[in-house]
Amino acid sequence: MKRRQFIGRSAAAAVAGAMSCPSIVQAASARTLKFVPYADLALLDPLGSALVTRNHLLMVFETLWALDGNATAQYQMLAGHTVDADQKIWTLTLRDGLLFHDGTPVLGRDVVASLRRWGVKDAFGQALFAATDDLSAPTDKQIVFRLNRPFPLLPQALAKPTNLIAAIMPERLATRPTGTLLTEMVGSGPFRFLPDERVSGARNAYAKFEKYLPRDGVASFCAGPRIANFDRVEWVTMPDPSTQVAALRTGEVDWIEQPVMDLVPSLKADRNLVVEVLETRGLIATLRPNHLYPPFDNPAIRRAALRAVSQREFMTAVAGEADASVINDHVGFFAPGSVYASDAGMENFTRETDFAALRKEIMAAGYGGEKVVFLGAADVPRITAIAQVGADMLSKIGLNVDYVSLDWGTIVQRDQRQQPIAEGGWSMYGSMTGGLDWDNPACNPSLRGNGRAASAGWPTAPKLEAIREQWLRAPDLPTQKALAADMQRQAFIDVPTLPVGLYYQPVAYRNDLAGMMKGLVLFTGVKRT
Repeated sequence: MKRRQFIGRSAAAAVAGAMSCPSIVQAASARTLKFVPYADLALLDPLGSALVTRNHLLMVFETLWALDGNATAQYQMLAGHTVDADQKIWTLTLRDGLLFHDGTPVLGRDVVASLRRWGVKDAFGQALFAATDDLSAPTDKQIVFRLNRPFPLLPQALAKPTNLIAAIMPERLATRPTGTLLTEMVGSGPFRFLPDERVSGARNAYAKFEKYLPRDGVASFCAGPRIANFDRVEWVTMPDPSTQVAALRTGEVDWIEQPVMDLVPSLKADRNLVVEVLETRGLIATLRPNHLYPPFDNPAIRRAALRAVSQREFMTAVAGEADASVINDHVGFFAPGSVYASDAGMENFTRETDFAALRKEIMAAGYGGEKVVFLGAADVPRITAIAQVGADMLSKIGLNVDYVSLDWGTIVQRDQRQQPIAEGGWSMYGSMTGGLDWDNPACNPSLRGNGRAASAGWPTAPKLEAIREQWLRAPDLPTQKALAADMQRQAFIDVPTLPVGLYYQPVAYRNDLAGMMKGLVLFTGVKRT
């Protein structure tokens, strides 16, 4: 808390100084949009789980379907599809004229290779491919799913704009060896990535793809015509909050993705700026334990850590003493606002934490004093806050915490390491995910329990997996809701991750920008007035 308050006061003082001096920076070019992401874009690959990577992917790549503002999957790269009578053969047809950024046409075999790569790692993709006997491209324009059972959620799986998106890329990239992280970005989306201008830790740049073929219709969330109104978009990495805000006020940059919450009141008071929440489902904070090694391979220790969580304390560290319009300290394993959110198992969170009792519980569970390597992001204030509170919480229940402060880009690469702690592994880290990612059991990666095939942390939870499979086969919404409640109760037993609250992070941008789309940080439709 003290560190967060210090950052806020220091940043506020810098902003006051910027307000008192005349601008010495020219406004950005009318045809160039300058954007400050919340962290450096360290991982380009579509299989990267960071939200900053997701924002990058939604510029460069397209998906077969896309979600509209009503969360309905609409055709994006597709001209249409058919399903046979027994709902097991889906034939998808690509639109005419689709091109990749390297000038090659988008073909059926590119789609097949891309989806196979995605389906190995993505939670929703794993479910889809478990129901798939064969995926093929009989022609350049057609893709055929041959299922072993009906899977009516197929369009939603291929449309979701959350990590990890089913990005379509050339076959030559999608078929690179398993585990290879891609650095060559070739999609068919409205912007081209400019690799020669990439400066790690400082800048990334994109150019309008002049041969992009938008759909007909009306833009709605990620669906419909995705129009690039800027010839160029520059992402400028500025870790210091006060530097970000000073640059925004002078017009050196146009848009800050995540201004530190202490500065939001002063930004709202500036007539030249607009401050609003775009990610209306909020950001969910989590502590992610590594289930492969002690001490968090022990479910009793994970449960003790979960009962130590005060979501109010975590969210206060992020957003201050905010009201219910800014934070939510009653978050289970589904996003608030989801039809699957419930109070099932929520009694595991208590208002008053008995640390002495939890220390005894930890020792009774067999804790042997193992070092807990806690990775804390140093350059993303909201993640820094939850990491520091989390590390302190673990120390209070008697765990031997080794807090390792790293930049977020390094963490999202290190969290893929399954090596033991002594060989560069990790025990826990703090992160945040979009509320859309936790909308349902199919897309929520934190509800997987399939071991080393799961996302970072690699929990093994067979009962959780079994309930999820029942949900995927459920015939109607009431049955799905009952199963989702069962999943949440089981998640409080298995503790695949620790949910520590939700808050609504606003963006800030110059008031000569218009056309911001609600839901996610999207660059299509945005224009300068």
